[in-house]
Amino acid sequence: MTKILGFDTHDIRFPTSRTLDGSDAMNPSGDYSAAYVVVRTDAPDGLAGHGHVFTIGRGNDVELCAVRALEPFLAGRDLGETLGDLGGLSRELVGDSPLRWLGPERGVMHMAIGAVLNACWDLAARRAGKPLWQLLASLSPVEIVDLVDFRYLTDALTREEALEMLERAAAGKAERTEILRRDGYPAYATSPGWLGYSDERMAELCAAAVQEGFTHVKLKVGGRLEDDLRRCAVARAVVGDDIGIALDANQVWDVPTAIPWVRALAHARPAWIEEPTSPDDILGTAAIRRGVSPIRVATGEHVSNRVIFKQLLQAAAIDIMQIDACRVAGVNENIANLLLAAKFGIPVCPHAGGVGLCEIVQHLSMFDYVAVSGTMDGRMIEWIDHLHEHFVTPARVAGGRYAVPTIPGASSEIRPESVAEFTFPSGAAWLADGSPG
Repeated sequence: MTKILGFDTHDIRFPTSRTLDGSDAMNPSGDYSAAYVVVRTDAPDGLAGHGHVFTIGRGNDVELCAVRALEPFLAGRDLGETLGDLGGLSRELVGDSPLRWLGPERGVMHMAIGAVLNACWDLAARRAGKPLWQLLASLSPVEIVDLVDFRYLTDALTREEALEMLERAAAGKAERTEILRRDGYPAYATSPGWLGYSDERMAELCAAAVQEGFTHVKLKVGGRLEDDLRRCAVARAVVGDDIGIALDANQVWDVPTAIPWVRALAHARPAWIEEPTSPDDILGTAAIRRGVSPIRVATGEHVSNRVIFKQLLQAAAIDIMQIDACRVAGVNENIANLLLAAKFGIPVCPHAGGVGLCEIVQHLSMFDYVAVSGTMDGRMIEWIDHLHEHFVTPARVAGGRYAVPTIPGASSEIRPESVAEFTFPSGAAWLADGSPG
């Protein structure tokens, strides 16, 4: 009998503030970071699962405390039984009364649960010898709905409705799998548009993105309107009329500020405006959507749980759902989010700016195409060309499309040498500089 032994945890921080990679109106100089957990087993081959919470520096220490608090829930368990009921494990962790009291279902503990569950899914996929997207897509409709907690969702999506959707999608799984393997999955480029970049650097990177085959780029906005007007004009002149330009305000506006600001940028023909206000402000987001129409509204990277997504959809507040692999309680809750989006006919364009987010969320979008929504129309995964070299099986984009992962697991394992170099504060990258994380 193979057992789960416990966790190894690491505070990993990359000094992205030095180059302003990742800079936006709300977060001007963060250090992209991972509160990293390895779920260890006593398997003879050293089988382990890898997950993390994405932060921007300080906060890793808090998240790691939360992750370690979950170790007693898993240590000593039979591996086969645990991986055989990841729906049950998800409900147990999310539903634990003392932990729910700290949320409920949001914040530090919820994200820590997500890291642990994602690590368990990485374990399950490795054990099955399949990349995560393929493992999920190989499950039957009944097995998929068994992974989801439908509590609080049934006024919008019932288990029976989800099962019916999945059964309809099952007919074309094999054909879509072949299309996915052949063509990959569409991506859009955020790397050109960080707010701290000069106009010259932004223009150069926008031109490079078009050359590389991206059909959309994204610019950060919300600092000063005159800067946004200038930068949008520069980007449009560089990319031409046929390339989409998405805008991202990273929650910086109130509702009365957002509407006229976005209208002022309408000449750039935005593909969407992302996070125009607080992700918890469902009614405010809906008001912005009405006020800036026909410009589309997207949000989701900071949406804390499936209930908020449900309400955003019910309130007709968003045109695009942006799930995040490390914000909610892991794979299970994101399956619920994908099912909700499919029920409401809303495309999912995941957030993937950060450490390892491209690596993990690609599996969810590919599973969605094969087994849930059955379409890639209007769907793209964010791509930032930073920090992938630190992963054992990095995400790959060519010609503006994600290549399909083929290695077993969730693509979430960080290279041991990167763990050593960027561990805070003792790693060589931090000892050499002495900067705070």
